[in-house]
Amino acid sequence: MSGTAQIGVTGLAVMGRNLARNFARNGFTVAVHNRTASKTRALVDEFGDEGAFVAAESAAEFVAALERPRRLVIMVKAGEPTDAVIEEFAPLLEEGDVIIDGGNAHFADTRRRERELRERGIHFVGVGISGGEEGALHGPSIMPGGSAESYESLGPLLERIAAKAPDGAPCVTHIGPDGAGHFVKMVHNGIEYADMQLIAEAYHLLRSVAGYSPAKIAETFRSWNTGRLDSYLIEITAEVLAHTDEATGKPFVDIVTDQAEQKGTGRWTVQIALDLGVPVSGIAEAVFARSLSGHAALREASRTLPGPTTAPLGEADAARFADQVEQALYASKIVSYTQGFHQIQAGSEEYGWDIDLGSVAAIWRAGCIIRAAFLDRIRGAFDTRPDLPSLLSDKQFAEEIGAAQDDWRAVVAAAVHQGVPTPGFAAALAYYDALRAERLPAALTQGQRDFFGAHTYRRTDREGSFHTLWGGDRSEVSTS
Repeated sequence: MSGTAQIGVTGLAVMGRNLARNFARNGFTVAVHNRTASKTRALVDEFGDEGAFVAAESAAEFVAALERPRRLVIMVKAGEPTDAVIEEFAPLLEEGDVIIDGGNAHFADTRRRERELRERGIHFVGVGISGGEEGALHGPSIMPGGSAESYESLGPLLERIAAKAPDGAPCVTHIGPDGAGHFVKMVHNGIEYADMQLIAEAYHLLRSVAGYSPAKIAETFRSWNTGRLDSYLIEITAEVLAHTDEATGKPFVDIVTDQAEQKGTGRWTVQIALDLGVPVSGIAEAVFARSLSGHAALREASRTLPGPTTAPLGEADAARFADQVEQALYASKIVSYTQGFHQIQAGSEEYGWDIDLGSVAAIWRAGCIIRAAFLDRIRGAFDTRPDLPSLLSDKQFAEEIGAAQDDWRAVVAAAVHQGVPTPGFAAALAYYDALRAERLPAALTQGQRDFFGAHTYRRTDREGSFHTLWGGDRSEVSTS
């Protein structure tokens, strides 16, 4: 078998199969391989008319089918399965060849693998791929890390298969060295968690406070999707809410168990944010909300706890409240993206990646789950000011969130008054208020820490670190 394939894909579950088909549909000859050979044959038998495939039953055949430098995409489960596939194929490769991990790997694993394979002369590229199985087939948002040299070889292929933004630009860019691509994909998924939680809270408020039916809320979301909230998640939310269960005739949302699952990337985002010292409270609340929903026994035991007595609003008041919820949703969404981009910025500084935040926003404009119209404005904000400390420092976003704040506060207050949990809206508002506060109660916290642990504090009127001798005369001593 001669090396005729420009790219190879091993691991032909749904994502791997669709990615291989995407490459073939875009004119590349694709070598395909799976541990179970029948999956390889099935792909070629079913989709062979879509392009040029080279089926390989063994690792040696697969590697032999690839032209130099070999580009080999691994699409298997993250963790040990990925390591096992790397160890199977790496001995068959030569200096300058490229292994690409397209799974949802933890960026720390990607950094380790890149370092180990670099010592063997092999490039390792951790690629975040967003868009699900449809995106893999029709065009995902792609976030590759790795060396600049590896992107020279791989980039033209990825640019061909990636989603195209409204201006025609491919939604892929070289994010940065080693684990940068998987780090950015992790944060993307964290923002996705927050976005979904905020949308769910908006639905809950419209149903519980405004008294809207799921069908009416679907109409509301469709209306919102024609404006500044235009996004994939708003679009599919309207579809889900409008769907009627065929078996019962009830709204689909009413026959689904209210216990949300998660695969782990949201937790990773929060864990790494804690390590970096970056506040991502909106993402954290979204992760915790899913976790709480799954504690069915705890919720059942707590169901008789007292709460407020409420009644749905009248038609005019409900319409006004819906407008306020739109304001609160938009403002909270800005905060979620602000926190996510802050985490990317902090990770870039910590690991020396030099990530271009404007380019990240640009490749999220199409293909990925959080694609939204306002990402083009986020790109513009970072392109205009690459040193922008926060999205809330951008004049236009600051003006919009300022205009929304009264309605935002009214919604959070109504939620508290009516007993509707809105941890996402409330956390976003608290973050906004904390940023704009002239003084925070952290001064008291530092005093407490110094009292019980002699942890010291800094003063506002002179340099240095100080400790108060809290017993006796409570005199102050300098510790620096």
